Amino acid sequence: MKKLLKYLSLGLLSTLLSAAPSWGAERISFFYPPFGEFSLSTDALEAFAKEGKITGELDTYAQRATPQQLAQLRELLQQRFSATPTLVSQFTYSPIGEQVVKRLGELLLTESRQNGFYALRAAFILAAADPQEGLTVVNIMRKFPSPTIKLNFEEGIKIVNNLSELLKDRDAAVAYLQKQAIAETSNANIDFSQKPDLRQPGKLQFQKLYFELNDAKRDRRLPVDVYVPESTAQTSFPLIVISHGLASDRYALAYLAQHLVSYGFAVAVLEHPGSNAERFQQYFAGLAGPPQPREFIDRPLDVKFVLDELQRLETSNSSLKGKLNFQQIGLIGHSFGGYTVLTLAGAKLNFSQLRRDCYPNNSLNLSLLLQCQAAELPPADYTLQDPRIKAVMAINPINSSVLGESGISQIKVPTMLVTGSQDIFAPAIPEQIRPFTWLDESNKYLVLIENATHFSALQESTPENNVLPVPSGLLGPDPAPVYSYLKALSVAFMETNLLNNAEYRPYLQPSYAQYISQTPLNMTLLNFLSTEQLAQALKNGTNKKSK
Repeated sequence: MKKLLKYLSLGLLSTLLSAAPSWGAERISFFYPPFGEFSLSTDALEAFAKEGKITGELDTYAQRATPQQLAQLRELLQQRFSATPTLVSQFTYSPIGEQVVKRLGELLLTESRQNGFYALRAAFILAAADPQEGLTVVNIMRKFPSPTIKLNFEEGIKIVNNLSELLKDRDAAVAYLQKQAIAETSNANIDFSQKPDLRQPGKLQFQKLYFELNDAKRDRRLPVDVYVPESTAQTSFPLIVISHGLASDRYALAYLAQHLVSYGFAVAVLEHPGSNAERFQQYFAGLAGPPQPREFIDRPLDVKFVLDELQRLETSNSSLKGKLNFQQIGLIGHSFGGYTVLTLAGAKLNFSQLRRDCYPNNSLNLSLLLQCQAAELPPADYTLQDPRIKAVMAINPINSSVLGESGISQIKVPTMLVTGSQDIFAPAIPEQIRPFTWLDESNKYLVLIENATHFSALQESTPENNVLPVPSGLLGPDPAPVYSYLKALSVAFMETNLLNNAEYRPYLQPSYAQYISQTPLNMTLLNFLSTEQLAQALKNGTNKKSK
């Protein structure tokens, strides 16, 4: 009974609230046979949030919670999310937003036990429009158009159990990767303190050029920043193209572009007009439609077009003439940009996998909300690979369903996948660790950054470009160490795989990752992991937890 009540208190409640801040009405009630019906009033939660007082029914649950759980719950209840009613309305009426709210509606029912979709959507919008209280958990409850919200307890327990299993698997995989890296490091004898520090800038200054390229055939205008080294010793530089993630821009990885150019790489950073920050600003302001499934095709085509145009400009523009080496091209992408660079490296869309995973989509993998949009595309053998690409680095990429094993296994160029253990938007195991085992290319690297989130690699956005309000708790620890890791690894990876520069290969070993790691963002690097090894690690983790 104690274990049950603990679930009914903050164990279940905090899990559900933190998953999506949206419960409503004057009371939350749930029925759990044979123990009967349990309920909790909005007044009790509000008193706790505003004054720290534990009153009424909350006292029953609070007695079975730890002080840390209570503090986390109060912090969540006090959190005011920065979102305009227009933004909330546009999101909840978008295809992805509707999926999110409908999934929540299966868990949070109206008083008549109907899916809470419409009630939740109204509550979100009304709370966001309230100038006094704003978009908070308690205010969403106050705006919920039903006297009582019925918690689908069975569904809630299933979600908690599934989430628990996912976390166990993640922890087991992280522990195994770290153990393997330590074992490999014990045999290393390189003194990195005597080698150049790749985390520091290189010696070259650079020129930054701006181009606005127009692909008239697809009606897409592509802003591009091109960073070109200033050097009298060399005129032709290997070219790196950087692709940003969803609702981001060409500034998010600018620090990486500036670092690479200081080492003698030319870097082109483009924006994808159908899914960049500007498009989301227009969408949330009601001035444009939502991003379309076609983005899964258009993004790789954007990169191809930029390469074609730069190749043309390189013969006519005085600042670029003779500066770009199109025989040595590497790609770097984050999140949706990670998907983008993997397709250009040879991965093909996997429509059969999408059909299996998306109809219906019952996964707790949030990236499937985006990936499943590709299932709406007409199935075809889209030609997205670009043979000019010689190496790719994908940071927090999404790919498990849209590309799947059959897609990823077709990549035949050196590949580095970077993952964060606390990434809830593109979870480590399904989106990076398991796909790493699918790579047939022998020259591959898996980088795991413990405690890093989906946002740890990104440079802080300017306020005008911060279109999606992200609670501070999802940002993770100070990302400065992650920036330094990616700076060093990107130089080593591209020097080794584009220029065949052997002196940089030692930096791509587990011992180097251990050498530059900083707590709490400890880094692990592996060059090999088989499907069987991963399966055994997860099995051992499950057995260990069950004992």
